[in-house]
Parts: sequence; C-alpha cells; structure tokens
Amino acid sequence: MMTIEPGILILDAVSDPGNPEKPNDDRFGHNQACAFVIDGATGLGDRQFVDVYGSDAAWIAARFADGFQRQITRDTEISSVARTVSVEARKAFLDSNPHVPRYAWPLSAFAMLHATHTGFTFFGLGDSCIFLLQEDGSASFHTAIPDAFAREQANAQSHIARTGGITRGGGALGNAETLAALRRHRESQNTVGGIWTLGLVPEAADHLVSETLPVKGKAHAIICSDGFADLVVLYAAYDAASLVRTALDKGLAPMIEELRRLERQTDPEGLRYPRFKQSDDTTAIVVELTA
Repeated sequence: MMTIEPGILILDAVSDPGNPEKPNDDRFGHNQACAFVIDGATGLGDRQFVDVYGSDAAWIAARFADGFQRQITRDTEISSVARTVSVEARKAFLDSNPHVPRYAWPLSAFAMLHATHTGFTFFGLGDSCIFLLQEDGSASFHTAIPDAFAREQANAQSHIARTGGITRGGGALGNAETLAALRRHRESQNTVGGIWTLGLVPEAADHLVSETLPVKGKAHAIICSDGFADLVVLYAAYDAASLVRTALDKGLAPMIEELRRLERQTDPEGLRYPRFKQSDDTTAIVVELTA
C-alpha cells in the first residue's frame, strides 16, 4: 500500500518593497519539505557594510533563504541548518567588518512551515507569522513573539506623539531619540533576556520557536512577514480566517494594493495606525497543505 506523505503546494507568492526606490529586505523560498518567509531587519548602522543585494538586511535574508531552500528536507533538524548558515554568515561579515557596532549587525525574522513524514510544524523567530485555515473553517495564528505587534505599535505611537507623524523630522531613523532607542533594542537581540533572531549569532538556533500544526485532510495557510500581517494585527481589515479566504479567492496582489492604500492614503502619518515606517516590505506565500 502506497503511503502519501504530507504535502505543501504553493498557490501564490508576492514580495513587494515598502519603498520602490530602496532594496526589498524580505526573501521567501520553498521546496518539497518547507515554505518560508524571511524578513531582514532595517539596518541601523551609519552605512552599509556588505556590497551586495543593496542592503545588509537583504544580504542576511538572502543567505538564510538560500541555505534553507538548499538544505532542508523532511528529516532535517531546522535548528542545525539555522546554526550552520549563521556560522558561515558570521565569518563572512565579521572577517571583513570586525569593528561594526552590535546594533549594525544584520539580522532577520522568519516563519517556516515544515513538512515531515508525518505532519506539519511551524518554526519561527521574530515577528513573521503563519495564518492557518483548517478544512472545517477554524483558523489560527502562529508567531514566535505573540506580543511583538502590540509592543511595536506602542513604541511607534510614542515616537509619533513626539514628532507629529511618520515622515516628520526625518522619520524614525532621522530622529536622534528614536534612533538611540531602536539601537539599544537591536543590541539586546540575540543576548540572554533579549529577542532571538536569525543573524550572526549561532546560539539563536537553540531558541527557535516551534509548534505542531494539527492539519487533518486539507488546509490552507499564509506564511508572511509582519508587513502583510498588518492587515490583521494593525489595520484589522481581516481576521485570520477571512485573510486566508480572501487570498484564495482574489489572490495576494489586490491585498497588497489594499495594504498600500491604507498606508499611503488612509493614514500616511501613522496617527490612526501607529508604525515606524509608512510602508513596510511585504511578503506572503499562500499554500495548500495535504495531510
């Protein structure tokens, strides 16, 4: 009797830069055993240190995307691949830039759906996430840091209250007080007591968040960066179930257009929906899961 293993079918995928004139720091990838999104964190250094992909954030996201896509199988320990890629990235970056301040080290969030021989697992670090719609209509939300969105919105609201809006005073990176706070937070990442992310610290592989996804029959999911998740967690235009259903019915492209209208027309200064950037890099993959 033939055994059919759990399967991942890619239905749609979009990656759209928040600013068409700047590099897209997001990456996505997939193979027979996984599908994932990697969100490179906006650089906070005074300059770029790696001369490929347009930004250090895009460079680190691309390294992990390439490593995941090439190395992950149904039998792979995801933490082992994350550690290997991190060790290689650390050497490549710090050998050429040994004195870069910690806040300028490139890092990224990620969310992955991994298919083993028997089922599906969510893996993640940071604020990338998965919205899962089961065959019976129930829906769930999976991310490594559930309160990350609320905390960032609160911090952005403080910045906007002080400056008057997202684009005022040179934006978040142009405001000395906000930039200093962002750098302190970035320096604490990948340290004991801080947030763990993919980057130049191999020990982050020991802190991957994982969760078994109890798929029965057929299910659908959106794997996405926080930029796309804002349609739910910031703008409340959808809940988890309607987000996935709309992507299945209409595709991702019109949903990206809707997101950009909310960002650029409805609330360009973040007075109603507080955030640090008017528009964020936005990446999403729609998948069908067969148990």
